[in-house]
Amino acid sequence: MPVLRSAALFVVAALFEIGGAWLVWQGVREQRGWLWAAGGVLALGAYGFVATLQPDAHFGRILAAYGGIFVAGSILWGVVADGYRPDRWDIAGALICLAGMAVIMYAPRGD
Repeated sequence: MPVLRSAALFVVAALFEIGGAWLVWQGVREQRGWLWAAGGVLALGAYGFVATLQPDAHFGRILAAYGGIFVAGSILWGVVADGYRPDRWDIAGALICLAGMAVIMYAPRGD
């Protein structure tokens, strides 16, 4: 179950980080107002706390592995929220990042 908990935490972290960045983008770049941007700042702060709940104690490993989730999640967010149509290279790159995340985070270790 630790892998499922960890994966769920990565998904929650992605929702907060990607969603927060999107809200800031919408508030500033799309001129929807500072309340959108403020909501984004709060979500980004929440992301930082969610990352601390990962069962692994190594900050560098958690953030490096999360990078793969961020890449794939950002593409998925763009599809859902903005109608972005990824090409095969976007998808291939995201899958490579997810594979790297799995190796970094879940490879058997002796430590």
